[in-house]
Amino acid sequence: MSTPRVYRIGVIGAGVCDETIGRMAEEVGHHIGRRGGLLLCGGLGGVMEAAARGAKKAGGTTIGILPGENARDANPHIDIPIVTGMGEARNVIIVRTADAVIAISGGPGTLSEIAFCLKLGVPLVGLKTWDIGSSMHHVATASEAVDLVYRLLEKR
Repeated sequence: MSTPRVYRIGVIGAGVCDETIGRMAEEVGHHIGRRGGLLLCGGLGGVMEAAARGAKKAGGTTIGILPGENARDANPHIDIPIVTGMGEARNVIIVRTADAVIAISGGPGTLSEIAFCLKLGVPLVGLKTWDIGSSMHHVATASEAVDLVYRLLEKR
């Protein structure tokens, strides 16, 4: 009997977010952690921290691809900090490493990650984020986002 594949699910979004978006990101992280996925994010605050917190509460593992030069910059919910010293250029590393990505809200940095997903063919689900075309799947809830990501990955 084969073991189920462990997916690396990227969660992208702004480094600062309001309470509503934070709750949504935490719920996304919780669903990823509960399903045994590895949560991959930029490792800092806002959406990234909320999603990592949710994954940890569910017993999941978190990876932070940090823009700076110090692992201590990672939020307290990151298990594996990866220090790049690359600033925003680390966005392409997040997308290249993820099996699929969930975009939650976000600003121009999130938009760049969305563009990398579209360019590189990484499955992408949006939750209250940029709407830039038919290659991106939009959903209304955290559970729908994670369910759709897994369905997309299982089709590959």
